[in-house]
Amino acid sequence: MQRLHARYPFLEAARETVATETVDLGTVVEQDGAVVDRARQRVIAALEDGTVGEPHRDARVELLSYPVARVLVSMVDERVLVRKYARAEAATAYDRFTADLEDTTELKSVDSTGLDLEDLLAEFDLQGTVQETADGGGEYRIDVGTYVPLAEDLWEDGWRLVNQPLDRGAVPVDESDLLTLLREAIRTRIDDGLPFEVPDAIADALEEEAAAVRDVLADLDLTREIDTVVPDLFPPCMKALLDQIQKGEHLPHHSRFAITAFLTSIGMTTDEIVDLYRVNSSFGEEMTRYQTDHIRGDTSPTEYSPPSCATMQSYGDCVNKDDLCEQIPHPMAYYEERIDDADDDDLEDWRENGGEESEAASGD
Repeated sequence: MQRLHARYPFLEAARETVATETVDLGTVVEQDGAVVDRARQRVIAALEDGTVGEPHRDARVELLSYPVARVLVSMVDERVLVRKYARAEAATAYDRFTADLEDTTELKSVDSTGLDLEDLLAEFDLQGTVQETADGGGEYRIDVGTYVPLAEDLWEDGWRLVNQPLDRGAVPVDESDLLTLLREAIRTRIDDGLPFEVPDAIADALEEEAAAVRDVLADLDLTREIDTVVPDLFPPCMKALLDQIQKGEHLPHHSRFAITAFLTSIGMTTDEIVDLYRVNSSFGEEMTRYQTDHIRGDTSPTEYSPPSCATMQSYGDCVNKDDLCEQIPHPMAYYEERIDDADDDDLEDWRENGGEESEAASGD
């Protein structure tokens, strides 16, 4: 099995490799513990830190762990798991192919473990709809009909078609933006194929691993419905972001996404969230409402979860950590534990008094 396919298991050629080598998945899950262990790691890492973990040194194990991981995701059959798994696989692929494109050494060119841009465009049948401009220099044009579905889950303002300088039915993008859109193409391919019906024999053999995934999902409690807003119990990172909003400070896109996704996840309505942002001098109601509805899944096919603690830390939004933060991998898990531990008398919903005690969010 080619190392390229192990590195990029979403490729059609990788799927064909598994098929042509007559790999019987039932036999694999019953007899190959290394593949099953790596598959479980892929899925759990996707939940806990948004990656698929460290690759196995054996290309065969690494490649076969991908279809087995998809089986585990299908067995658990939770939309939040499908979404996080697809994002993690796509994010890992993105890190790898951007590294491949940066590495132009002679050794790399004969290694056959990397992808170039032409390979990626061909994989998703984009050769005819993405064209490099005559000037070159990493500038491209992508047909608007191709651009829109690829960019629909990219929530930042700049990706909206209305903000793009359309030119004769095409959107100009630089190489960085094009690679982001290719990451979305990978995520969509993985997401669209899940979940699927798992044969009973395979499901029985993997029940222990599926149970382990369910346990992690339960610990993170990403599927629990919460409709209680108590800023005193927010994780420190979200307290800090809410405090900045209430002071009218401008938040970068990643911070705005994080706090908005958190607030939608704990039951706040779009109107309530829009009202929070009104104090900002650059407040735009239409844009704020659009972004909030998009994040909560009202105007997009995806209901976004808040970023994990690892992601918050990578963006510099993980601040004022306390002892509980050291034990918790996700802001929602932090908030849920604080809610569970609080006395009922302390659970006064902030919205019941019109948010007048907003200073509580800052810890003042």
